[in-house]
Formats: sequence, C-alpha cells, structure tokens
Amino acid sequence: MSEGHGHHDHDHSHGSGHHDHTTGASGRALTAALLLTSSVLVIELVGAFLYNSLALLSDAAHMLTDVAALAIALMAVRIGGRAPDDKRTFGYKRLEILAATFNAFLLFAAAAYVLAEAVGRFRDPEPVAANGMLAVAVLGLIINVISMRVLVAGRGESMAVKGAYLEVWSDAIGSVGVILGAILIRFTGKLWIDPIVAIGIALWVLPRTWALLRDTTNVLLEGVPKGIDLGDIRTEISALAGVCDVHDLHVWSMAISDVNGTVHIAITDDADGEDVRLRVAALLEQRFGIGHATIQIERDPCGEGARPHR
Repeated sequence: MSEGHGHHDHDHSHGSGHHDHTTGASGRALTAALLLTSSVLVIELVGAFLYNSLALLSDAAHMLTDVAALAIALMAVRIGGRAPDDKRTFGYKRLEILAATFNAFLLFAAAAYVLAEAVGRFRDPEPVAANGMLAVAVLGLIINVISMRVLVAGRGESMAVKGAYLEVWSDAIGSVGVILGAILIRFTGKLWIDPIVAIGIALWVLPRTWALLRDTTNVLLEGVPKGIDLGDIRTEISALAGVCDVHDLHVWSMAISDVNGTVHIAITDDADGEDVRLRVAALLEQRFGIGHATIQIERDPCGEGARPHR
C-alpha cells in the first residue's frame, strides 16, 4: 500500500532567470570562441599547405574539430536552454552531452589521421618552411589564449562549454608545440622534428578526450554522477527516524551540472509520511546536492516478513 508520491521541487530553475542568464552567457562565450577558432583554422590550414608543415596540419585538425564542436555546442546551448514541454519532459539539456560526445569522437578521428600522416613523413621526409610555420603558430597561440579567456567562466556550468574549453586549451598547448618545433627546425634543419611535434600534439589531447568521453557516456547511460555514492545515500536515509527500508533508489544527471533522484521509502506505522518525505528531501539536497528528487512513501514492506529491497 503506497502512501503517495512526494516531490521536492526546490530546484525547478529550468526556466528561471538564473538559468537564462547562464545559457545566455554560455551562448555568447561559445559564439565568440567559434569566430576566433574559425579564424585560426583558416590561418593554420593555409599555413600548413604553404609551408608544408604536418605539425600545423595536426593543429589545424584539432581546430577543425573545435569549430565543429563549438558550432554543435552553441546549437545545444541555444536549444538546451528551452523549457521542458509535453514531448521532452526533461527539456533539451541532453543535447549538450550529445554534442560533447560527438566532439570527442571527432578528436579521436583527427588524431588517428595525423598519426598515419606522420608515419609517412618519417619514411619520406619533406621540406618545411620553418619561418612561416613559426609565424602562423604564434598567431594561432594568441587567438587560442583569447578563446580560453572567453570560455573559462562557463566551463563549470555547461558540459558543452567545458568540452570546448578543453579543446581550445589543448590547441593552445599544440600551438606552443608547433612554435618550439619551428624554432628547432630553423636552427637544426632536421625535418623529422615536424612529424614528431605532430604526433606529440595528437597524443597530448587523447587522454583528455578519453576523460570527456567517459564523463559524457556516464551521463548518457544514466550513471550515478561523479562524487555521489549510492551506499552513503541509502545509509543516511535509513538512519532517519521512522524509516525502515529504502529501495528503488536512482540518481542520475541530464547534464553536467544538475542531479536528479528518485527513491521509495518504507516507513514505520507510527511515522508521519509527509514529515519523513520533507526530511529525506532536505537530506538529499543539502548533503548530496540532489536538487530535484521524487520521493515515494510506502508502509507495506515494514510488516512481518518484509522482503528486503535494494
């Protein structure tokens, strides 16, 4: 016999002024970063072919994924900011996660291409115009740093902005690598330095790409968000007065910065269901940061021979 459903509605800010402000800020940051990154992409692609530099091409490949990812992320933030409706009851925030996942796959593909090209360069070294390569890399680094400044404020709020920041940051490191490579080629004349730098850039970004893919996959699989332990939640709810069983506990997130939960709680005959529900809701929010929890209160499993639930 279920006593009913309780909804803790503390954080229904999906359409609030704060959320709109955050979405607007993310959108503006992504638009600015998209324009800046597109300019670097064009400059590096032209430079890669003019000066025959695989290192520049490697950086440009990451820039291409940047541009694609920023465009998708911008679309995700714009659409993701829409309020829930009767068709999409959780809204559109999951689009940010899809954008970030696609972004990670693009980076893997770009890295694979550069590694394959680098192997060819080792077999058959090609001349590289180091001065031109250096000039393009310095310009790329300057624009990357500006993009990072634009994105840094929103990277904790939005998975899409976090993914974009990650890529621009790795591209800035890539530009530094190209600059060092160009200086070394200029003074030593060793052509193998160019593919070595290209490989270094490709390998540099892979662990970060893997971490991003792991995070987004966890969200897509409705996994428990990082930093939350279901065992701790079960233990703390069970310790509340009037609670005799906790089951059907689920915690997940729709995007990086929101956490949802549902739980069924069996209470003793003398406990007040509404009082227990409010105390559980307060515990979930204050102790675990679960701002939107659906709590169902039940009396059935507390009798003799109650079967344990997980």
